[in-house]
Parts: sequence; structure tokens; C-alpha cells
Amino acid sequence: MTEKRWIIENPDESKVNQLMDELNINTISAKILVARGFSEVEEARAFLQVDETSVHDPFLLNGMSEAVERINNAIEQNEQILIYGDYDADGITSTSVLKHALLELGANVDHCIPNRFIDGYGPSERLFRKAAEDGVKLIITVDNGIAGNEPIAIAKELGVDVIVTDHHEPAKELPNADVIIHPRIPEDQYPFGELAGVGVAFKLAHALLGRFPEHLVEFVAIGTIADLVPLLDENRYLVKLGLEKLQTTQHVSLNALAKVSNVPLNEITEETIGFSFGPRLNAIGRLGEAAPAVDFMLSQDQAEAAHMAQQLDDKNKERKDIVSTMTKEAIELVENMEEISQAQVLVVAEEGWNPGVVGIVASRLVEKYYKPTIVLGIDVEKGIAKGSARSIEGFNMYGELDQNRDVLIAFGGHPMAAGMTLAMEDVDELRERLHAQSLVSLSPEDLIPILKIDVPVSIDEIDVDAIQATRNLAPYGTSFAKPLYGIQETEIKSMRKIGANEDHIKMDLGENGQSLAAVGFHKGYLKDELTTGVKVSFAGDLQINEWNGKKLPQLMISDVHTDEWQLFDLRGGSNKVSKWLQTIPIEETTFIAFKKDTVEYFKTLIPKEITLYNEETEQTYSKFLVLLDLPTHQEQLANLLRTVEPVRIYAHFYVANPHLFEGMPTREQFIWYYSFLKQRKQFNVRQNLNDLAKHKGWSRAMLIFMTQVFFELKFVTIDDGLAKIVDNPDKRAIESALIYKERTEQVALEEKLLYAQYKDLRNWFEQCFTKQPLSEEEN
Repeated sequence: MTEKRWIIENPDESKVNQLMDELNINTISAKILVARGFSEVEEARAFLQVDETSVHDPFLLNGMSEAVERINNAIEQNEQILIYGDYDADGITSTSVLKHALLELGANVDHCIPNRFIDGYGPSERLFRKAAEDGVKLIITVDNGIAGNEPIAIAKELGVDVIVTDHHEPAKELPNADVIIHPRIPEDQYPFGELAGVGVAFKLAHALLGRFPEHLVEFVAIGTIADLVPLLDENRYLVKLGLEKLQTTQHVSLNALAKVSNVPLNEITEETIGFSFGPRLNAIGRLGEAAPAVDFMLSQDQAEAAHMAQQLDDKNKERKDIVSTMTKEAIELVENMEEISQAQVLVVAEEGWNPGVVGIVASRLVEKYYKPTIVLGIDVEKGIAKGSARSIEGFNMYGELDQNRDVLIAFGGHPMAAGMTLAMEDVDELRERLHAQSLVSLSPEDLIPILKIDVPVSIDEIDVDAIQATRNLAPYGTSFAKPLYGIQETEIKSMRKIGANEDHIKMDLGENGQSLAAVGFHKGYLKDELTTGVKVSFAGDLQINEWNGKKLPQLMISDVHTDEWQLFDLRGGSNKVSKWLQTIPIEETTFIAFKKDTVEYFKTLIPKEITLYNEETEQTYSKFLVLLDLPTHQEQLANLLRTVEPVRIYAHFYVANPHLFEGMPTREQFIWYYSFLKQRKQFNVRQNLNDLAKHKGWSRAMLIFMTQVFFELKFVTIDDGLAKIVDNPDKRAIESALIYKERTEQVALEEKLLYAQYKDLRNWFEQCFTKQPLSEEEN
């Protein structure tokens, strides 16, 4: 069950209806558009009908004409050109796009990508000096360079011209490059300022080739999606076209990449890029030299491409293993070191941690603890700690780090992520400072994870056609996020654990004739936390399940929420204690018995102390209760429930000798048995009761009970098993006997609680929670 704060935003219904009518789209698609800010008809229409008109003239970019002239001159003079890229997927695809275009034009061109561990990000003085020594006359940076002032100045001193193409945030002082091509320099000159690095490189290729280079658009789609830039305007068209081209791509490298990713070409989507292609391209630069990835992207040989694709896949597996190990080690530090675990900002550092994956590990810790997190790798030889930060809503990581410039050698980033370097001896100081700052910045509520649901839907809106139609809105990504659907307060009709280890769950949701299948991977635990018949809200993704030629809508569960209490039915002999104990969070649960005999019976079966309920004494209970047996009377249980108001009730209701099916002896039975005893004067119960029971067809227990009633009312005496009639006893009603009243109560309790239908039992509990007086029948 969720521990998150659900924020459900309902799109303006009038806007939704207007888009449905004017654009002829279904409810779900209209809700997505309104939730994403496209609430006006023409604005939404333009978004849906994105086409080649979204491609802007590359010469609108400042410096494009000068760059084309200088590059063409270099080609004519056969000057050596170096494309200087970056080690992530955007940088690799940027380098590939521009190198492909320059090779088409006959250029003498090579590429270089800095080593993350040796050179760091951006222009490197070492590599620029080497380029000059190797005879390079023109360096073109892609996806970097806007902050490389000093290395670019050195290149110029060495007689090398530099063209910068970049998209990152420019500083106040720009580098002294020959040409700078940047979609936001100057501001608002180019119609769309959110191109990825590969998008800027593609615009340069477009200008150089004199035509729209459609054969390179697959690379643009990969780099743009992987770099998480807004999928709007020109980016949206380039990605949409690129995804279409990827499904029939002729690039042998991309075919090989799809194969090692186990993705059929015709099924490639933006999610394929985000979860399969991007991580494999990023992995090589995270662990070592990224330059071979460009050779791979430009490869024309199938065997070579297949071999290199396998290397990328191996690197990605290695990266996963490193991340897994580092995450485990980081969690151990958090769990075992009080000064770390009690801080509101987690700062963990360890010698030997790979700086290429610290950002991923930081994200994992944020997912687990929902605290701003910094993960640092310590370099003892250099005496520094270098790493990455990931934050949560409400804590501006860049702003908070900015207050600690005196202990930071270098840092940069934005509110949700940052990178930094500091002296290793200042790590503890930074942790203490950030914790103190967080006490001001973060409220207790800020430390509860948020789940934003902006596309609420009802089950009657969901069908295969509606889900298929939402693909017309793709690609989803930054600034046009894939919707997280919310289905509010529906019922679970049925559920069962699935999978070899029963760690997944399958449900059937709905009410009033509606139905929707739902599946939760790694959510088998929900079977032990939810019950049927309560109102439950679900968040997740809507997908189409195709099986044996049939297509059915299906919800892939992300999160579950309910405000209702849960009743778990553990009644009956088949519910063995050892079995249902496995489904209960024992440490969070109070086990309650109403009778001392029950405590004795269960004390060796329950691995926790059992609470014997006492109406006269104030006792402490958790919000999870296991009711081991039946109360003495219903009001006893009702009072307990009203006091505790539990979130979960596990009803076992063990009874050693149930009476309901045996029932109460009739008045006629009492009369016959008393007459029988009166005629005999005395009767050896111990020796002859079985014969009498067999003769009358009554149970032995029934006869014992009637004998006990007579004894309590002083109609008989019993001595060593011999029942003797009392002469002229006081007249007293059978019903006045305490044992009779207790049995009557016991039978009523069994009928009401032990043998009732689940729905009726829940209704009885519900009546207790609402503090309504129990009816005469129930009392």
C-alpha cells in the first residue's frame, strides 16, 4: 500500500468536452491534452498535426552562415577537422550525425570524446593541445563547449579555429570561439531554443548538406530522447519522424543495437530509447572511453556492428552490476551510521566508488528514502570527493549548495540535480550544514513522496480503441510526460498472486457491471494488504494485453491507495496459523485473546506476546489487530474496535467447542430430561450418558450442558458423576441459569461473527466503527 502523497488533478471538464467535439478524439486523449496544457482547440490541433513545417531554417541560428563557410573552406583545403563530442548518448549521437555529414562532403575529419575520469566534461586543454600537435586546423564541438573558455583560448593561441555547437546553459562570459551556434544565443533569435546537442549538430548538417538529412534523423531521435529535452515543437517532429524511421532503419548499427536490446524494430518507441538504447550508449562513457561508440554508430559492416553492439550491451551489464554493488554499499552506510541516517539530507562517500555512476546511485537512494541525496567517490591520492546529487520537491539542491561555496572546490547543476567536487575532509561538514539548512527548507510533509496523477479516468472510459488512440499523442517525454492514470475508488472483484514465486498480482477491478483487468509486477504483497469489497484507488499505465488473438485493456499498477479499513478473513479450520502468520506484519500487529485458555493454546504458535483483553485496564494496541478468539459478549469487541479504530483486522475467531450447529436444547428436551432424572431419582452421568445420548439421538455434549443447567439451578446435585434429584427445589426458569445465558450468547456470537458471510461480518464491524448502538438482535 502506498506511503506517498497522492495529488490528483482533474482537467477542466468543459475544455475536455470541447477538444473531444472539435478534434473528434476520445475522452482519455482529450484529458491528456488538457492536463499537458493544450486546452485551446487550435493549440491542441497544432500539437497533434506536427509535420515538416515544424522544421526551422537552420540559417536562423546565429553564426550558421559563418560556420558553413569556414567548414566548406576546410573541406576545400583538405584541412584536418576534429569533432569534439561528449561521453553521453546525446554527445555520441551529435558526433555521429556531424561526422556522417562531413564524410559525405568529403571532409578530412576525425572525432574525439573526452574521458570522463581523465578529462572531465567539456573542452580539455590536454586534448586540444594534442589536436594542435596532430595538425588539426578546425575543432567543432558538439553538445559541449559553451563553458570551455580557457581550453578554447589555448586552441586559438595554438592556431586552431574553433566552432562551438552546444545547447547547455551559457555563462555570462562566452568563450572566444570563431563561431558559436546555440539555439538560445542570442535569446529568441531562433524560433525554438530547446534543441538537444544532437539537434544543433543536425541543424549544422542540414545547412552543410543543403537539404534536410532525413537519413540521420534516427540518431537525432535517440539523442534527443536520451537527453531529456522538451519533446515539443521541432524536437517533437524530429523524434516522431526518427521513431518512424527507426522501425525500418537501414543503419546496420541501429539494427544491431535493437537486436542486443531484444526489441523488434517495428516495436521501437520512445520507451525503447529511454530504457534500452540510451542506457547502452551511456554505459560506455560511464565506465571508460566513449569514442568507440561513434565508430559503432557509423559502422557499415554488419559483423563489426554486431560485435560492437555486444560490447555496448556488456558495458551496460557491467554498469548495472557496479550500480547494484554501490547502491547496496550506500544503503549499508545509511542504515549503519547514525549521523547519516538521521540527517534529512543523505551524504554518503566511499573510496573507490565509480564517479561515472554516482548519479544513478543517488537516484536509487532518493527512491528508497525520499531524501535529498549526495553520493561521492573519494580519491585519496588527490584528497578530493567528487560526485552527484539528486533532490526532491521543495529542496533546491543548486541553491542549497550555493550557500556552501566555501567548502566546494567546484559545483554546478539545477534544483533537482547537481555535481560537485570538495576536499574529502569536508564531507562531514557539508552533511551537517545541509541537514541544518534542510530543517528550514523542508517541512515533515515535504519528506513524504509525492505521486502526481493528472489524468483521472473511470473504467467505463477504458477500452482497446481508447488506449490505441493515445499513441497518436506520442512521443511522450520531457514537457509532455507519459500520463499516469488514476482510477479512483473502485472495487476489487478478485485477486490472486501470479508468477513462479507468487511475487506478482492479477486483479479484476470494477463494480456495477464494469470490469478491468489489472496487473502489478512485484506487487504480490498487495494480496496480503487488500481485501475485496472496499473502495480502492489505483495509479498506473493503461496498456493492451494481446493473447491468442484477443485484445483486452489492462492497467499496469504503479501504486494503490485506500482510506478504508481492511478485514481479513482467517476463520475456519483450513486457515492454519502457520499459513496465515506469513501474511501478517507480525511486529506491527497486536494479537488479542478474550479468554485465558486461548492465550495458553496460541502461546507456542504465535511468535509474539498475546494481549489478553481486559475491559477494566487501559491497554496499548497497534492499528493492526488479530482477533484470535470470540469475545465473551459482542459489546466487548465493539468497545475494543471503537477505542482502537484499527486499519486492519484479522479475524481468526478460534473456538474450541463451537455450539451453533448443535444449537440450544428445546424446552421439550429440558422437560423430558428432567422427567427422566426425576423418575430415576439418581443417574450416573459418567457411566450411562453415552447410552442415553444414543437412545435419544442427542449429542453427549447437549446432555452434559442440560445437566450443568440443572446443577446451577439446584435441581440436581452431582457427586462423583452421580446426578441426584433435589426434592422440592425452588422454581426457577431455565433461561435464568448463567451457563444458559453464556451458551445463548456464545451461539449468537458464533452465528454473528464466526459463521457469518464475509459481507455481513464486515457490516457488523462497520457498525462498530460508526459508533452506532448494536441492535437488540445483535446484543
